[in-house]
Amino acid sequence: MKRSRLLVVDDELSIREILQILFERDGYEVYLADSAEAAIRILEKNRIDLVLSDLNLPQLSGIDLLRLMREKYPKVVFVMITAYGSNESAVEAMKLGASNYVLKPFNNDELRLVVQRALGVQALTQENQKLKEGNRLLHFGYLVGSSPAMLEVYELIRRVKDSKINCMIIGESGTGKEMVARAIHHSGSREKHPFVAINCGAIPENLVESELFGHKKGSFTGAFRNKVGLLKAASGGTVFLDEIDALPLAVQVKLLRVIQERRFIPVGGVSEEQVDLRIISATNTDLEDAVRGGRFRDDLFYRLNVVELALPALRDRGDDIVELAKYFMDKFALEYNKFLIGIAPDALDALKSWPFFGNVRELQNLIERAVALSVGNVLQKTDFPPNFQSDYWSTKRLEKAMEIPDEGVNLDAILAEIEKKWLMAAMSKANGHRGNAASLLKMSFRSFRYRLAKYGMESDK
Repeated sequence: MKRSRLLVVDDELSIREILQILFERDGYEVYLADSAEAAIRILEKNRIDLVLSDLNLPQLSGIDLLRLMREKYPKVVFVMITAYGSNESAVEAMKLGASNYVLKPFNNDELRLVVQRALGVQALTQENQKLKEGNRLLHFGYLVGSSPAMLEVYELIRRVKDSKINCMIIGESGTGKEMVARAIHHSGSREKHPFVAINCGAIPENLVESELFGHKKGSFTGAFRNKVGLLKAASGGTVFLDEIDALPLAVQVKLLRVIQERRFIPVGGVSEEQVDLRIISATNTDLEDAVRGGRFRDDLFYRLNVVELALPALRDRGDDIVELAKYFMDKFALEYNKFLIGIAPDALDALKSWPFFGNVRELQNLIERAVALSVGNVLQKTDFPPNFQSDYWSTKRLEKAMEIPDEGVNLDAILAEIEKKWLMAAMSKANGHRGNAASLLKMSFRSFRYRLAKYGMESDK
C-alpha cells in the first residue's frame, strides 16, 4: 500500500521538525520546505498528496503558494496553518480551494485529524471516479471478470444478443445467471423493450399460471379484476424464467404453446392474446435428469435449450475472484460511505483459496460484511467472519481432498452424500420444519421438497 506524502512548508525549523516527527509516526512520508519557492520545487519533482503550509512565509505567502498550486497542481490537498487574528486570510484560503485551516498554537491531535480527514475526502473522490470508470469497463454493463471461462461466455453473449433465439443458462446457484440474462437483453436489439425476470420457484404453485399468463375478472375466487400476465408485460422484449425446473407440468404445456405459436389464453379467458418474446431460462439443477424422470417435458426442454450458456463456478475462475472482490469493495465503500483503498494480501490469499460454494453471491455478501465492519482504509482478514479466517479451506487441503485415485471416483455419489448432509443439518436446525430448512439453504420450498424425496428424507412438517 502506498503511503500518503505530506509536504510541510514553514520557515521555522523547529515547527518543521516537530511536524515531521508527528506525521512520520503516523506512517506518512514527509517532505520539508522553508519557503513557497522551495515547496514548488519539491512539487515539481515528487508526487505530493497534501501540502500543510504556514500563512506567513519569507517572500511568497501561503496564499500565494495556494494560488500557484491551484493552477499547476489542482488535485493536491492544501491545509493552511495561520495565527489567531488572521481569520480573513483563512477565509480567503478556503475560497481559493484550501481543504481546511488550523489556528496556531495548534493541538497535535486536532492537526492530525484535519490532515486525515482532508486526505480521506480526496481519496474518496478519486475512488468514486475510479468506480465510475470501472463501471464503464464492465462487460456488457453487468459482468466482471476476464478468465478464459468467462471470455467464452462473453463470446456466446455477443453471438446471441441481437437474435430472438431462446437461451438456457445453467450453473450453480449464485453464479450470476440473471446478470448474464440482463447482459444479453440490454446489449442486444431488444434493449429498448421490457426485460421481465420471473423466479418460477418463488411463485406459489396455485398462482403460477395466473402470474405468467394473467387472468380475467371472476375466473377464480379473489380475481376481482383483469390481470395482465408477466409474459404479456414482457412482449417485444425478453422474459427471464429463473428456476425453470420449478414450473408445474400443466404450466409447462401452456408455455410450450407460447413458444410454438406466440399466443396463449389467459386464465378464465376465451380469446387468444399474442406476444413477441425472447425467452431466457435458467436452472441450477440437472434438467435432463428431470426430463428422464418425467418431471419436465422433453419437448419444452428442447425448445428452451436452443443455445446453452454454461456459467463457471467462481472457484474455477482464477483471478476473477480478486477482480470481483475489489469491484464489490468499491461498490459497498460508496454505499456505506467508507474510504477504502485495497484488500490486505493475507485476506486476498484467503479469498483465492476459499471454495465459494455460494459463488459470486457469497463473495458479494462476504465483501459487504467486511466493508460494513471495517475500521481502517484497507480490508483486513479480521474484517471477515471467523470461519473465513481459519485455514480449513486452504488451497493445499483442497488439493489434497481432490486427489483422484487411479481407480477413479464416483463424483455423483460424493456430491449426493454432501447434499444429504446439508439437508439433514438444515432439517435439524429448523426442528424438522421443511419451509424453514429450505430458507436456511436459500432454495425454493419445491426444490427442497424434491431433494428430500430424492433421498427418502420426507418429513410431515
